[in-house]
Amino acid sequence: MSNENKVALVTGASRGIGAAIAERLARDGFTVVVNYSGNVALAEELVQRIEQSGGKALTAQADVSNPEAVRRMFDAAEAAFGGIDVLVNNAGIMQLSSIADADDANFDRQVSVNLKGTFNTLREAAKRLRKGGRIINFSTSVVGLKLENYGVYAATKAAVETLTAIMSKEMRGREITVNAVAPGPTATDLFLDGKSDELIASIAKMNPLERLGTPEDIAASVSFLAGPDGSWINGQVLRANGGMV
Repeated sequence: MSNENKVALVTGASRGIGAAIAERLARDGFTVVVNYSGNVALAEELVQRIEQSGGKALTAQADVSNPEAVRRMFDAAEAAFGGIDVLVNNAGIMQLSSIADADDANFDRQVSVNLKGTFNTLREAAKRLRKGGRIINFSTSVVGLKLENYGVYAATKAAVETLTAIMSKEMRGREITVNAVAPGPTATDLFLDGKSDELIASIAKMNPLERLGTPEDIAASVSFLAGPDGSWINGQVLRANGGMV
């Protein structure tokens, strides 16, 4: 099996973990569709890096919480490349607060992007992904850790894990696997911003490897599930967190 001539759509791919995934899958031989919501400059820079390294990529703007925008994104990918083989549902937001202090806007936005956004792309992929394809959703290791102030965020990701397991069964007969990756604390701008050096060091030591994950660590997990060596893994959650939980 080869990744050559296969197409991977990565949502929320303009920076952080998503960008690392896009670059890794391009190195693995996939043509990559780089989805972004608002930052076209970062998305275009990523495509340029991929192409300068000998890969193939294009940008696709879409707010995943908008079902019509998601349909148009799938249409554009199919028009450009003939179809999609891999969907990576990386797009997500995290707004931390206690359950008592979470206002309606906080709740609705996280559900809209993290849960409804994943549902929107899964619904299209269920109808349109080519035979033998791969779907990799994104959860979080906080579903296992159950830390304070992560209630709404973790709830959306727990729902994604349930969608993952059920959809893996619904794809019977098409040789499509559906799995999820659940990162622990990872050294991205989203995670590092606003945290003191002491707090970051403390969090890093929570796992027995005593470091934060890197975007490349998470991208390697996605690469495994998207490639031929991951073909027998289905309906599972891979907790990429250094042994934290």
